[in-house]
Amino acid sequence: MTSAKHAADSAVPPQDLPQVRLRFFLPSAELSRYVTTYYHMEITPSGDGKLEDYLHPEWGNIRIGLGGDLAAGVGTEALAPVPRFVATGPTSLSTRFSVSSGRFWGIGLLPLGWLKFVNAPARLYADRFVDGGADPAFAMFAPLTRSLFGENADLDAEAKRIDTHMAALVGQRLNDEDAVTKVHSALVNTQIATVSELAEQADMSVRSLERFSRKAFGFTPKLLLRRQRFLRSLSEFMLDPSLSWLKTMDHLYHDQAHFVRDFKRFMSMTPNQYRDLPHPILMAAVRGRAEAAGQTMQGLHDPGTSS
Repeated sequence: MTSAKHAADSAVPPQDLPQVRLRFFLPSAELSRYVTTYYHMEITPSGDGKLEDYLHPEWGNIRIGLGGDLAAGVGTEALAPVPRFVATGPTSLSTRFSVSSGRFWGIGLLPLGWLKFVNAPARLYADRFVDGGADPAFAMFAPLTRSLFGENADLDAEAKRIDTHMAALVGQRLNDEDAVTKVHSALVNTQIATVSELAEQADMSVRSLERFSRKAFGFTPKLLLRRQRFLRSLSEFMLDPSLSWLKTMDHLYHDQAHFVRDFKRFMSMTPNQYRDLPHPILMAAVRGRAEAAGQTMQGLHDPGTSS
């Protein structure tokens, strides 16, 4: 029998703003190749305030909400209402969002999870979110919209319900599973700096890797390597915002100007602009995820140590 384990609970109570409570749950062992964590966020209203924050680039996610006033925009897009059942593809841009109340469940999909549970190539959903209830590619998740959010919220029971549903979907092994895992493991190798090195580790030609990467991961290998380097740097800052950007920069950056260019590319703002903004949700999420899954960000999750 599968079971979801409660892994972390993190809360942020900003004055005169909605209250935030986050809980992370690990998937059962048989699902750890496909899912990073399940996570629950509850926003309790406080006056007329709204919380605003920026999601960093990440892999695909499924989010199901109850109530609330959630709006989001990818990159420089204007905020737009988010469907109750929203599916987000892999992102190479930040996602700005605002929320004032509600309960939300999320499922963090590894690239292998996207291949397994989503009936469409990742490239078709890169840097965008869609109404999962209206898109047949996400039909496997639809029953969860009817089984969650009981009157007396038992989060452990709801997490187990999600895990049981996901386990029933695993089915037979797909042909590309080993290839996805091999490329993904190479991506999170902090010593790999070039596409040719990535291709060698993945046992593919550069040309084959280019085609495969867009289908399975949503982006070109070059962009994915840039994203990993950036996320490693941002992760260091999120864990300790007192550090200077120079101290958080990944070792593969040539200099600070190189890092700033990447920061603008992925977050649509400068590092100092980002530092000056409040991060009432992401700071709590980074710490909660690190405690739960051993990584601060979904994009840094190592498929080789997922269990």
